[in-house]
Amino acid sequence: MSETPDLEAFRAETRAWLEANCPPEMRQPVRGDEDIFWGGRGATFKCDAQKAWFEACRDKGYTVPAWPKAYGGAGLNAAEAKILREEMNRINARPPLSSFGIWMLGPALLHFGTEGQKQRFLNEIARGEIRWCQGYSEPGSGSDLVSMQTFGEDKGDYWVVNGQKIWTSYADKADWIFCLVRTDKENKYQGITFMLFDMASQGVTTKPILLISGNSPFCETFFDDVSVPKSYGEDCPGYVGEINRGWDVAKYLLGHEREMISGAGGDDRSAAIGAAMKRHAGELDPMLRAELAMFDVDALAYTCMGEKFLDEIKVGKAHPAQPNMMKYAGTELNKRRHELMMSAGGSRSLEWDSEETGGGKPSRNWLRTKANSIEGGTSEVMLNVISKRILDLPGA
Repeated sequence: MSETPDLEAFRAETRAWLEANCPPEMRQPVRGDEDIFWGGRGATFKCDAQKAWFEACRDKGYTVPAWPKAYGGAGLNAAEAKILREEMNRINARPPLSSFGIWMLGPALLHFGTEGQKQRFLNEIARGEIRWCQGYSEPGSGSDLVSMQTFGEDKGDYWVVNGQKIWTSYADKADWIFCLVRTDKENKYQGITFMLFDMASQGVTTKPILLISGNSPFCETFFDDVSVPKSYGEDCPGYVGEINRGWDVAKYLLGHEREMISGAGGDDRSAAIGAAMKRHAGELDPMLRAELAMFDVDALAYTCMGEKFLDEIKVGKAHPAQPNMMKYAGTELNKRRHELMMSAGGSRSLEWDSEETGGGKPSRNWLRTKANSIEGGTSEVMLNVISKRILDLPGA
């Protein structure tokens, strides 16, 4: 379908703006966390180009282009936001800002937040001034989150929170946390509150968890008599939604988290092919070449599925279990991508420390993908939801 004159003009304007504002260094593949700008009160830039790219996008509203201008975004409609994504992909532009605030908390605040919360927190997120982490899973509560034990005792104007969270990604680097806390022990489903509080609060401690990849984005997080205010000012509660109804917010946010995790499966479809061709100068085993081609087709199909789901959301026809489909398919696709990159690299891909492989990035990234089938809901749980809610299969 051809674009309207207005969208054609927007594409031309966007293309010109990107050419003028995206430095060449920001059009290179992301090699690791050091190439990602996460924002936050202690954030630093890797280089001048990263700083210039972030500031240009921040001022344009392109860190969160679909958010309203009042909250730091560009106010783009769905068609315009899609064009911006396409034009950024065309020049391989890196995201100017990566943030759990953008991917997860932001959508929840847009849907459930008060105007005071939106004005404060969304603008801070869009400007890269605050870095959030997520407090959901506990040592005994992973996919079954409603069994959580972290408890907030009501003290009138504040809660005193005690408990532990686990797999808290980048908790040791985060400024604030959005956290599920039980506030009513008598009601399993309606006794949870979705709280917001500062990680610098007295009683909050974190401990990194070492993974088989040798890297550790995950942490254990401990709360010992942490005071969480019920208000941060006029129309800015310290919780999202209603007290004891945080599960409603949590479920909504989980959909965005699963889409974020699954998104890695569709990114940079030709990465495996490009890496393989570079290492083997174009000479690949025919079977491996066929597998690479199949992967590229499946990745394209996955991207199309995502666009279809977005279109269905816009017209109110989305199935509530679609994020589960995206999460499962994206997880498997991302694992396949790294398996193929390892196969294409041969024994060199198993190297762990050399400068040539960037400190063993191929093998470390491959090992890291094993967690994709656990985080954000296990693949087994995703398949159960798909079978029951989409395929209408009977339960066991």
